[in-house]
Amino acid sequence: MKITFLGAAGEVTGSQHLIETDSRRILLDCGLFQGHREESYHKNSHFAYSPESLDAVFLSHGHMDHCGNIPRLYSKGFRGPVFCTSATADIAEIMLKDSARIQEEDARYLVRKLKENHPPIEPLYSEDDVNQVAKQFERLEYHEWHELGDDVKVRFLDAGHILGSAIIEMKIKDQREWRHIVFTGDLGRRNLPLLRDPETIAGCDVLISESTYGNRVHEKASDIKEELYQILNEAYRVDGRVIIPAFSLGRTQQIIYYLNELYNEKRLPHIPVFVDSPLSTRLVSVYRHHIHEMDNDVGKMMESDRDPFGFALLDYVSTREQSISLNKREGAFVVIAGSGMCENGRVRHHLKNGIEHAENTIVLMGYQAANTLGRRLQQRDPRVKIFDRYYQVKAKVVQLSGLSGHADVEDFKWWYEASAKHGNIGQVFLVHGEPESATALAALIRDQCDLEPIIPQYQQSFEV
Repeated sequence: MKITFLGAAGEVTGSQHLIETDSRRILLDCGLFQGHREESYHKNSHFAYSPESLDAVFLSHGHMDHCGNIPRLYSKGFRGPVFCTSATADIAEIMLKDSARIQEEDARYLVRKLKENHPPIEPLYSEDDVNQVAKQFERLEYHEWHELGDDVKVRFLDAGHILGSAIIEMKIKDQREWRHIVFTGDLGRRNLPLLRDPETIAGCDVLISESTYGNRVHEKASDIKEELYQILNEAYRVDGRVIIPAFSLGRTQQIIYYLNELYNEKRLPHIPVFVDSPLSTRLVSVYRHHIHEMDNDVGKMMESDRDPFGFALLDYVSTREQSISLNKREGAFVVIAGSGMCENGRVRHHLKNGIEHAENTIVLMGYQAANTLGRRLQQRDPRVKIFDRYYQVKAKVVQLSGLSGHADVEDFKWWYEASAKHGNIGQVFLVHGEPESATALAALIRDQCDLEPIIPQYQQSFEV
């Protein structure tokens, strides 16, 4: 059996791993590379294999760095099944349609900006490609083993990373021998709001494991609700706006859930809350549909509250006109809008209109990448550029970092020890991590594995 690492190898983007046996070619994830435009476009445009030769894709979850290039596979000839959980299928279809729309808008913008004789800029895929490949999604339930022929069996375990995320466990026959392969996808944390804790495995021959935060300990998620309470209380007192840039998938739903809890506890100040993101609104409907897949706390809440994503002070903004009207609104209110790093979307308009007022608060929820507006706010730059104009940062900037969906050092230690107790873990490949975090995780888990963990590089292959 041969495994080739075609993305998220030595980095944290573009998850894609190819498994080849004497009779099968299986792809684990097909994510978008995100980074410098030219390099990313080249990596996303070209596959290191013939897409029509793939038997199947196994998709771990609906984040774009894991699912975002599947429509490109379709446009290049892939016609096999895409196996995933039901929630992932629903989320991925919404995320991919949004991606296709953004690519088409970017292509039109670049055509206007570039010289007349420049070659045409083409999106990676169209919305029609998304619609067609979505028909190939095969929904599999958690925990049940599914036989996909006489040489492949698969089951999904809950990864606890986002709604629908899965640890992919496979048994594959190669040269008459069964091999037990596990892919963690993005492994989640324990005790996150809404999500069930990650499930453990009972050993395996080969483990492909993420390593994003293999050298870090996260802050506790349970502190976030109290911090939000304090921020909203102060905004109510001074008549200020609270602007929360948040990722549409996962983070926005967690924030709404905490605010709903505060409302039910009669602790939420009488301050209107607006979710100004059509994408977030569509994804909330998926969360409502799959509410039975969430943790026990959600089940208990629903005994007295039928909707964890709705309360009297909450309003979902749909139209552009409604969004614009918020900037003219008087008094205290909260607006949650994309994107999480302030690089695009409606949040930039809210920042432009609110950043120079000292009574306002900007709440950054998690990691802010280098060279983003979010990072410049995080590092307290005195002035920042928004829409080609500089603004003085007079609003208060608060960083809340307890909602990361990735396992940290303590979670990895727990997961590997618990999994190794029930069966041997053979060869481990550490992916989806910068070199420092992957190296640290290799040292942490060494005693739980039969063989020295390997940190593969881009396009590197291994016989296992």
